[in-house]
Amino acid sequence: MGDMANNSVLYSGVKNSLKEANHDGDFGITLAELRVLMDLRSTDALRKIQESYGDVYGICTRLKTSPNEGLSGNPVDIERRETVFGKNFIPPKKPKTFLQLVWEALQDVTLIILEIAAIVSLGLSFYHPPEGDNALCGEVSVGEEEGEGETGWIEGAAILLSVVCVVLVTAFNDWSKEKQFRGLQSRIEQEQKFTVIRGGQVIQIPVADIIVGDIAQVKYGK
Repeated sequence: MGDMANNSVLYSGVKNSLKEANHDGDFGITLAELRVLMDLRSTDALRKIQESYGDVYGICTRLKTSPNEGLSGNPVDIERRETVFGKNFIPPKKPKTFLQLVWEALQDVTLIILEIAAIVSLGLSFYHPPEGDNALCGEVSVGEEEGEGETGWIEGAAILLSVVCVVLVTAFNDWSKEKQFRGLQSRIEQEQKFTVIRGGQVIQIPVADIIVGDIAQVKYGK
């Protein structure tokens, strides 16, 4: 128990007589007050504690926790604390959909130029000047004009098809990378443990399971 007391964040050296309080009543400290306290550093934090709560024992009493034995680990108490103070978890940003990634890929300047060129090419392939103009020019035979009219759209269609392929491949690669990154991040979060005292026992729990009132042990590098 000596090592546990020495490693406690704020509650080391406290008398064993202070036990976990009755959890039926409201907590004596609000989430907003805890946020203000956590934003302070050094002597400012110490002064705030002394002025508002007397000492760390006062905070312990208001949070209804035992500085030596920690929380009881009762599931009902844990759920209530998570409801009042929230969970130690930041929801990840909503992943981009495949259509959003496709739209982002379409914003590439080179692809935009190719899209414009393809549209212009398709437009010209389907445009037929008046017959009077052809008679005046007299430089292109009717057979050649018909051949070009039938195959002129292929160039524009090929450009558009190339753009579609590039966009789909780019969007799929980005989607795969984001999926792998989120999977790796989730696995790291699950493997990351933190040492707390609950029911008088030193245990390791996932960081996301830490709740307000936990007595945490801090070591070098953690």
